Amino acid sequence: MRVRFGQFTIDSDTRQLVRGGSEIHLSPKAFDLLCTLIESRPKVVEKADLHARIWPDTYVVDANLNILIGEIRRAIGDSAQEPIFIRTVHGVGYAFCGTAVDVQSARAAVEPLFCWVAWGSKTCQLSEGDNVIGRDPRCSVWLDAPGVSRRHASIRVDSASRRVTLADLGSTNGTFLRRAPVHAEVALTDGDVIKVGAVDLTVRLWATDKVPETKRIRRRVK
Repeated sequence: MRVRFGQFTIDSDTRQLVRGGSEIHLSPKAFDLLCTLIESRPKVVEKADLHARIWPDTYVVDANLNILIGEIRRAIGDSAQEPIFIRTVHGVGYAFCGTAVDVQSARAAVEPLFCWVAWGSKTCQLSEGDNVIGRDPRCSVWLDAPGVSRRHASIRVDSASRRVTLADLGSTNGTFLRRAPVHAEVALTDGDVIKVGAVDLTVRLWATDKVPETKRIRRRVK
């Protein structure tokens, strides 16, 4: 499941909740709870069903569920009094009440862009959406190298608009494209070199059709 709601995108496969280019931390059970509510939208999910889904074969009191709901609301800026996303149905359970779009369905008919970054002898394929580059092992592109911030930069792949863009995430040492510092989101083309700390990343883009603002390459990077 990959769903966009408000400024957020949640991906159950990568277990990421992202706002813009920044990943938002949720505990594993809070993440599972949010996914359950979104998958069941707009249906109200009863507390007993949530208990069975989140804590199978384990007895827990309702307070544990309330704690997870509070964690989710803080993460997405929601309010119990004026809910935008999570609605409480007193005595019954909870429901996801916000507008959500299935990203997979929205781009099902779109020819995907295939994108990689390469450095040294390594390559990393980029996914649709935001791909965070950084020293944190949870990043899409993990760079354990000098000068790289925990969450350094982000490459966004948008097949619908036929664009691949780069943004700095407030890194300590900055992100450079074509030797120039990146201060705002910029478009990438095949062969561009991104400097992140001590690492030079080469961008590789490939598509089966003509892609504006990118150059096609004829073979995949090995």
